[in-house]
Amino acid sequence: MKRKVSVIILLLWTFFGCSCIYAKEANRKEDPYEALKLFSQVLELVEENYVKEVATKDLIYGAIEGMLANLDPHSSFLKPEDYKELQIETKGSFTGIGIEITIKDGVLTVVAPIEGTPAWKAGLKSGDKIIKINGKPTKGISLMEAVKLLRGPKGTKVTISIFREGFKELKDITIVRDVIPIKSVRFQTLEPGYGYVRISSFQEKTAKELREALQKLEKQNKPLKGLVLDLRNNPGGLLEAAVEVADEFLDEGLIVYTKGRRKDQNFEFKARPNRHKHAYPIVILVNAGTASASEIVAGALQDHHRAVILGTKTFGKGSVQTIIPLPDGSAVRLTTAQYYTPSGRSIQAEGIEPDLEIPEIKPDCLRNHPLIREKDLEGHLENPEKTSDNETTTKAQDLLKKDFQLREALKVLKSLKAFSQIKY
Repeated sequence: MKRKVSVIILLLWTFFGCSCIYAKEANRKEDPYEALKLFSQVLELVEENYVKEVATKDLIYGAIEGMLANLDPHSSFLKPEDYKELQIETKGSFTGIGIEITIKDGVLTVVAPIEGTPAWKAGLKSGDKIIKINGKPTKGISLMEAVKLLRGPKGTKVTISIFREGFKELKDITIVRDVIPIKSVRFQTLEPGYGYVRISSFQEKTAKELREALQKLEKQNKPLKGLVLDLRNNPGGLLEAAVEVADEFLDEGLIVYTKGRRKDQNFEFKARPNRHKHAYPIVILVNAGTASASEIVAGALQDHHRAVILGTKTFGKGSVQTIIPLPDGSAVRLTTAQYYTPSGRSIQAEGIEPDLEIPEIKPDCLRNHPLIREKDLEGHLENPEKTSDNETTTKAQDLLKKDFQLREALKVLKSLKAFSQIKY
């Protein structure tokens, strides 16, 4: 048994060796070898006395999971199958319900539903607390355990019990799993001269999809007078993708910088001159579901006075996670730095304050006070210069009718030019 324990200690050195080196560099008083000795003793006790036999690898995996979960809500251990799933998420598609989740104050919490997914259609919202999954309490659950429970084959069902501010009791919602597409950019013309781009997450192809969307909008609208960039309920994604998106609208200056414990974790990302200029004003829509990478974009364009931020305060995730692969196919997702906007703001646990705070209002509330205009009167004269509605115009009108914040964003966008012409 002693030989077995010594082998385990050797294995542990593979996992924890770096931590030991950093501990020495930091002149810590704790002796890492004493901690490893304690760990090996507990490991031996479990192997010899636990009610049933447990594989040593499972025990070590469990110990690593516990260690990382004790650091912060975003650090975690990825078993080989979990790591493969993460790689798929950033490149292709997966089957599940379509939500970004985190652990907030010890509770499994929805960061944001992904637009168009089963979770979105079921009405899940940013801030919803997931108390149970298929009747199993989520207290003490890890993020990866929760992900496994929420994902599954297309067509299968999962029932989650949520609590939301204003609820008096838990609400059970049964959702049918589906393939969650990764395409992250959607766009359309709101009205002649004004475009709308929705980015639902930041993936490898997001910047390319954005450039294609802008080219089409600029071709359809000559000239394009303004753009609404919708980052609401965007849970984030790849840091590099966020930098590329912000760079598309900036020609120079800092986009974001990171600070970590080590010098090699400190990075600066700067804008480069664009061949194709987007010379029109931008309004960015944000809300409590705007998190991480999407906050980088909003913060950079706000600091450079390149866009007006409209909506409600963002989520406030200002930390950077690095994925570190391990020899056995597993990986560590470790919080290695915090990021800062060009002006030096850290939004960690604070979020980004919009320039114009406009709350989200449900269409039902607006129906209580309907406005009657000339066009609503029976037998009214048509405008002789009005062109016939096409399908695109109808879709845009429906979108604007249902979305109060978007309507306000369009109003602000259209007024920016007028304000710039005022002499004082």
